[in-house]
This record gives sequence, C-alpha cells and structure tokens, in this order.
Amino acid sequence: MVSKILIADDDTLVRVAIEKILTLFGHEVVPAQSGQEALELVNDEFDVIILDINMPGMDGFETLEHLNRKEVDIPVLFLTGAGSMDYAVKAINLGAYDFLTKPIADIELFHVKVKRAIEKRQFLRREKRYKKNLEQEVFEKTRELAEKNVLLEQYGDHLEKATVQIMTSLQTAMEEKDDYTAGHTTRVTHYSMLLAEAAQIGQEDCITLKRAAQFHDIGKLVIDLSCIQKPGPLTPEEWELIKKHPEIGASIIEPLSFMDKEQDIIRHHHEKLDGSGYPDGIGQAELDPLTRIITIADSYDAMTSKRNYRTNLSQVEAVAELRRCSTTQFDPELVELFAGVVLSARSLYKQ
Repeated sequence: MVSKILIADDDTLVRVAIEKILTLFGHEVVPAQSGQEALELVNDEFDVIILDINMPGMDGFETLEHLNRKEVDIPVLFLTGAGSMDYAVKAINLGAYDFLTKPIADIELFHVKVKRAIEKRQFLRREKRYKKNLEQEVFEKTRELAEKNVLLEQYGDHLEKATVQIMTSLQTAMEEKDDYTAGHTTRVTHYSMLLAEAAQIGQEDCITLKRAAQFHDIGKLVIDLSCIQKPGPLTPEEWELIKKHPEIGASIIEPLSFMDKEQDIIRHHHEKLDGSGYPDGIGQAELDPLTRIITIADSYDAMTSKRNYRTNLSQVEAVAELRRCSTTQFDPELVELFAGVVLSARSLYKQ
C-alpha cells in the first residue's frame, strides 16, 4: 500500500528535492509551501507529516500546536537545518515523532526514519480500528441481549440494582477477610447518611451518597491488602500501594454510566480542603458536599476502628481530632454537625 506524506517547507528547492526522494521510494507526496497550507490540506488519509521548523508566518512548532488542537493522529517529523537542544526539547514536548536534518546527507537514514513514522501511523490505525470494532461488538452484544429480554427495557433499574448488589457482595467478602476492616463500609455508609440527614441533603443526593459510601473502597478489591494485617506501620512502598485504591475504584465504577457522580466521590474521598490529599491534590473549591461528608465519615471510622499497629480512639477523641483538622482537611460546619450526630444522637456503631 502506497503511503501518503504531507511535506510543508517554504524553501522550494528543499521541498522539491525531498518530494523526489520520497517519490523514488514509492511514496505519494503532497507539498505545501507553509504551515497554514499544510493545515488546510491535512486529513486522515496521510501517514506522515514533515514540517520545516523555520517557516514565515506560521512556523513548524505553531503548525504542530494547531494539529494537536485538531487531534490529528499523524506522526510529525520536523525538518530543520538548525538543530539544537532547545528545538529538540520543544519538539518532544509538543509530541513530535522525530527530527530530519537538511540538507539530507544520508538518504537511507532519512528513509528509515520516515518508514518508522509510517509504521507508527499504521499501528495507530490498527489500534483505532480495534477499538471501533470492539465498541461495535459490545454494541451488537448489548442489542442482542436487549432483544432477547424485553424485561430489561421495562425494568432498566433492575440491572443497576443487580450490579450494586454484586459489587456490594464482592466488597463485603473482601472486608471479611480482615478482622480490622470488617464492617468498615457498612459503618461509613451509616455515618454518611446520618450526617447527610443532619445537613439536610436532598433525597436524590442521598441516593448518590449512599452508593458512593458503599463503594468508596471498591478499589481495594484489586490491591494486595495483606500488609494491613502486619503488626506495625506501613512502609512507604506499602502506603503508596494503598493510596492507589481511590483511583482504581473510580476506574472500576467508570463503565457504569448511572454512577457518574459516585465515581467522582470515590476518586476524591481521600482529598483534603487544603489540597494535600490524594490522588489529584484538589482543594476546597473542587470538593462537593457529598465528598466532604464521606471524607469525614471514613476518617472517623478509621480512627475509631482497631488496627494491629495502633489503639483505636474513642468517639470523643475522634471528634476532637476531626475538629483539630477542620479547615485544613475537613469542612468545619460538617464536622460540627457530625459531632452532634455521634456524640448526642448515639450512633448504632458506638466504640
């Protein structure tokens, strides 16, 4: 199959010379005299784009920036006679595939680089086709299932409930393997709902909050948690492993379109108001009330639950710690509401 290459260079002699070389190697070449013209000519049929860096008007770097914004998935080779480390760094940061120097002294090396770029493009095309075919296959299978089971159309919420029940069972099974985490999800869900009631959260948001609380630690399903049971604090490596669970949990939830809001809460339930949490380090402005509620409930249960390597805190001690960390980690108003809930309302899970 003939490869199609777009070359943009304001120097006619250079452009024509490279066009002839590429044509001799059996490639189809489309010339452009400027970066702007290249942008007008480019389409998905091209395999490689060769850009001169120093062009009047719109230089090669600016042209590549425009290509990136258009999400043109074609390898770009920069053509320059003034190569430097600064050029290389800038090109790499912009996503350039490789450099070609002019004048071309080694035609074979020149063609090797072009062929590698073509192979990269072919790989990207195959990957795109694979994803498209996979999506189509999934679509077809889903359609077949829908046709065979009319009840799925009549009772769409059944699938959601079944998914939630399965995930709940999996998470419960995970927690029951460890005496120190058994019941954690149930307690966090309970505390979250008590605080939501005190904060007068609406019914729809309460449904979202309950689901997010039920699955806030779902990411631990695919993490080796044996380190939690050892008699001593976690090593830095073990701690980094544990810290991955919010991000993994959000990835597990991501395919479930009916849990988009829950996905964000699960990902951010270890973030802090001051931005020092994980995994994204977001702060007060990005943390919604539901995430703030689960953060408090989760931290409270962690502090009041037994661990191999420390003594659990009492309700009063845990509330004092929540208050101490108000404004930096927890929402102060929600902490005070929670204090009233656990200290005066007598939670079902007293320590």
